Amino acid sequence: MKVAVVTSNQNKAREVAAYFAGTLTVEHVALECPEFRHADVGEIARGKAEFAYRALSRPLIVDDTGLFVDALGGFPGPYAAYVHDTIGNAGVLKLMEGVEDRGARFETAIAFAREDGIRIFRGVLPGTIVAPRGEEGFGYDPIFEHGGRTLAEIPLSEKSRISHRARALEAFRDWVERGAEGDRTVNTSKNE
Repeated sequence: MKVAVVTSNQNKAREVAAYFAGTLTVEHVALECPEFRHADVGEIARGKAEFAYRALSRPLIVDDTGLFVDALGGFPGPYAAYVHDTIGNAGVLKLMEGVEDRGARFETAIAFAREDGIRIFRGVLPGTIVAPRGEEGFGYDPIFEHGGRTLAEIPLSEKSRISHRARALEAFRDWVERGAEGDRTVNTSKNE
């Protein structure tokens, strides 16, 4: 199967291509999709997929990711990209000063669109907010720790197997391998 990965973020496209290396033909399409407002990243991804499919008329995936920090009531949640662009990692760490509960999770929703509709696949990665470490990755990766390392300390080849995006992509791949049949929404939230 050939699928277009629709995102203006080359880092996301690179992660998806690394995940599917040798198993699925992936083409990056840098189409700017509107950012729909919703508390659920799955619904945001669905809106982007509807827009992208109307524009491209071919099988495609889009994603949306949120960072949910427990002590901040789930903030920044689905507004993670905007918050990162405005206050960055330093701003999130400032909000966390003096806070003992450092628990957080990344959630990614992959929306797959084709002529018969849109399906949503989810992946969740639990972790904690820490002082910045590492040189890999992008966005919140330097301050998000999972399994004793920040995502910025994990090489792309490994991150593409364990991340929130990888978990959502795994659910998508499993659905494709089953013959692309079954439920219209598939969730995966492996917790370690």
